[in-house]
Amino acid sequence: MDDNLILPDPRPSRADAVKNRELLLETAQRLFAENGVDAVTMSDVAQTAGVGKGTLYRHFPNGKPDLCRFLIDEDQRNLQNRTLTRLREQGDSQADLEWFLREVIGFITRNQPLMFAEASLGTMLDHPAHRWWRQTIRGLLVRISPDLDIDYTTDMLFVMLDPRTIRYQIIARGYDFERIGDALIAILRQIIA
Repeated sequence: MDDNLILPDPRPSRADAVKNRELLLETAQRLFAENGVDAVTMSDVAQTAGVGKGTLYRHFPNGKPDLCRFLIDEDQRNLQNRTLTRLREQGDSQADLEWFLREVIGFITRNQPLMFAEASLGTMLDHPAHRWWRQTIRGLLVRISPDLDIDYTTDMLFVMLDPRTIRYQIIARGYDFERIGDALIAILRQIIA
């Protein structure tokens, strides 16, 4: 559980290239938040950042899908680090699991526009970072209640974290972040009881 699943690029980068990449990611994130992912072009990102399109495509050769993926990966890395820090404290496992479920729901809610702009929705749960979510849920369930059908309970909770499920709950059902988290935690508590 201690290993980050999104590995950094092993090649060192020049300082100006790193600066340009960070500027492009910050610019894209801001433009996506202000205008929506679909409305922003790669030209918009390059022009707003004050760099040429060649620089933009050198960092993100596949265009907008690469920008979305990098922004999601950065937030995923942050979630992993926060989770690993919390789990190393060896606190109450049920409280840790409840916290983790809410954090993942928050991650999905924040990144929903990026995930659905260019993603292959059929493989979201197969992504290594999402498999790490399953592994984290399973590890905490084993600590909480080893008498449960651990794998089935893990899968049930994991599937409820599918970005498509969260999107459906938000858009079609009108649920907000709090309601989704509260309901999932209530289900978890009933299962454990």
